[in-house]
Amino acid sequence: MAKITKETFIVEGENLLKKIKELIKEGNIRKITITEKNGHEVMSFPLNMGIVGVAIAPVLAAVGAIAALLTECTIAVEREEKV
Repeated sequence: MAKITKETFIVEGENLLKKIKELIKEGNIRKITITEKNGHEVMSFPLNMGIVGVAIAPVLAAVGAIAALLTECTIAVEREEKV
């Protein structure tokens, strides 16, 4: 059985891509949602255990483009923890 927990991080636009990469490396992430300062959801994507390098590259490219447009944003993360 797995327990789902949620975390949020507030980051500046220039640090967005770096933080997303760190979270993906942790490996127990189910879903990442990026929202603007005003609460508008900009991007949301699921992550499966099988997603690696090449498959995640287009998502990271999109995150990089978004980071160039945002000054501050919130990253909401759903983690799956085995109980």
